[in-house]
Amino acid sequence: MNRGSILSFIKKLNRPIFTSWELSTISGKSLSTVVQSLNFLQREGVVFKVYRGIWAEVRDKPLSPYIIIPFLFPQQRSYVSFITALHLYGIIEQIPQVITLASTAHTKRISTKIGIFSFYHISPSFFKGFDWYKKEGNFLIAEPEKALIDCLYLSAYKKKQFGYFPELHFPKSFSLKKAEEWIKEIPNSKVSSYVKKKLDKIIQDYRNISR
Repeated sequence: MNRGSILSFIKKLNRPIFTSWELSTISGKSLSTVVQSLNFLQREGVVFKVYRGIWAEVRDKPLSPYIIIPFLFPQQRSYVSFITALHLYGIIEQIPQVITLASTAHTKRISTKIGIFSFYHISPSFFKGFDWYKKEGNFLIAEPEKALIDCLYLSAYKKKQFGYFPELHFPKSFSLKKAEEWIKEIPNSKVSSYVKKKLDKIIQDYRNISR
């Protein structure tokens, strides 16, 4: 499989990130042949390996790490939540060093060439309250209220980094009532009670600061 041939198949996908499996499927070539060709292109500085089986074209501008999310667990849905989602919504200013996501799979941390991702397990019955980023993005994200409750939900399981926040900036569109409604969806009553107390404290502190 020559250089020009594999590049033509990459261009057909019409996106900067792709998998070796995709190229094998559309080219009809074996996976080992495709990987060999990609390794050659990597040495030429045309593409680079992002993670196992995931590749990207070399471009002038760095790729957003969010673009890789759908490729990390193609058989398992996940959505951006917790600290990362709160930052994207402008609720917290601090830029997270790790992109945090909710999943029904086991908790896992993945390091790639364009970002580090931490997937945290939540109950399947609580895996909801998300949509496409800005309604047209290429990754799923929790709505603001759910992202906050997801944080408190995790903190109940001794993940202390999700229970305390730097200064919060709630936009006018943020609904504390909706956040309280999400607490009712938590299947574990002890966890639900814990989260309610944490949210009440956050609301009280926020109102005191806002006066």
